[in-house]
Amino acid sequence: MPIFGTDGVRGLANGSLTADLALSLAQATAVVLGQGRTADARRAAGKRLTAVVARDPRVSGEFLTAAVSAGLASSGVDVFDAGVLPTPATAFLIADIDAAFGVMVSASHNPAPDNGIKIFARGGVKLPDVVEQRIEAAIDAPKLQPTGGAVGRIRRFADAEDRYVVHLLGSLPNRLDGLHVVLDCAHGAASGVSPETFADAGAKVTVIGADPDGLNINEGVGSTHLGALQAEVVRLGADLGIAHDGDADRCLAVDANGAVVDGDQIMAILAVAMKDRGHLANDTLVATVMSNLGLHRAMTEHGIRVEQTAVGDRYVLERMNEGGYSLGGEQSGHVIMSEFATTGDGLLTGLHLAAEMARQGKSLAELASIMTVYPQVLVNVTDVDRSRVGDPVVSQAVVDAERVLGDSGRVLLRASGTEALVRVMVEAASEDDARAHADALASVVATRLAL
Repeated sequence: MPIFGTDGVRGLANGSLTADLALSLAQATAVVLGQGRTADARRAAGKRLTAVVARDPRVSGEFLTAAVSAGLASSGVDVFDAGVLPTPATAFLIADIDAAFGVMVSASHNPAPDNGIKIFARGGVKLPDVVEQRIEAAIDAPKLQPTGGAVGRIRRFADAEDRYVVHLLGSLPNRLDGLHVVLDCAHGAASGVSPETFADAGAKVTVIGADPDGLNINEGVGSTHLGALQAEVVRLGADLGIAHDGDADRCLAVDANGAVVDGDQIMAILAVAMKDRGHLANDTLVATVMSNLGLHRAMTEHGIRVEQTAVGDRYVLERMNEGGYSLGGEQSGHVIMSEFATTGDGLLTGLHLAAEMARQGKSLAELASIMTVYPQVLVNVTDVDRSRVGDPVVSQAVVDAERVLGDSGRVLLRASGTEALVRVMVEAASEDDARAHADALASVVATRLAL
């Protein structure tokens, strides 16, 4: 079985994800990413390979980070240990100090017992599938085993957080003075750096979910549990709330009335603002097939084209890189602003969203009204043969539903990549219509594709 999933290596810490695996993975990474013309040139110039390592605050990150650092140092790589920082900070720092690569130990929005290892190449970019496959193959191959002064050193990256904060503040088109922001840090990697950055940008800041103890990450807080943030924003009469996930590569928002502003709405606001400033490359936004129909309609009204990709921020990134686009993301809150980041950055997104409120002097609800959110119903049909999702009867049922919905709706069938499951998604002008069509299609799928 491949050890890399859709976003690095992830599993139960000390279950499938052990210290031994973390050590071996780091050693294999040193072999694969320590090769090439750039690495050879560095060695010829007497320079050592360097790597940035960081983690979120879950307790297992301590031993897994130690194992990763040991594996790299034993392979002759100097490790800059950045401590607890968001995933996008790690990606930024790799590019900022021109490290050969970097490793983030985090399981993102997963509960505390899980953990993961994300590897970034030079420049802070995610690895393509072929490189992940090479690293997997290298786990069982001979390792680099330098001795004496050739072994790597492990040192504290003392100004890592300061570098990241300065970078974020430097990206802003204007300050946030006059805004009251409630930040939910999910007891995660943003707990220290996000409040500091928003305050430095001029906002009045109230913080919840910023007391990590290693075990409470994402527990009832953060972008997957918005209730506490909604209640606090309304109670305090704040202007907006920003919710991160455990490693802070996501951002969802809450307006002054407690209404959720999701990734699609955030992208719509940022896309129009960037187009107005001439910063939206090719007047194009990259989004996944799950993005709401309302986003497409809003972008059309503002002369912005939407490029669609498969679900997953890695596919969004690939398309952005291919086309040279400057904004993309997912409904879940992974938003990528390629002018300033190589991956989704929840702090960057939240700061720029707040900056647009401050610039226009408008509430978040007013800005979000740029897009009408169409009701979206998702039904997971289990115990079916996902390989036959193109069955002619199923396909005809989709065509029939699309004909009835016309321009006021959308149908999407997606086979799971790992399970005996097909996802049926329907958008329509009303919740009742969306539910009726979704249930009817799910019934056809269940009958025709039954195992």
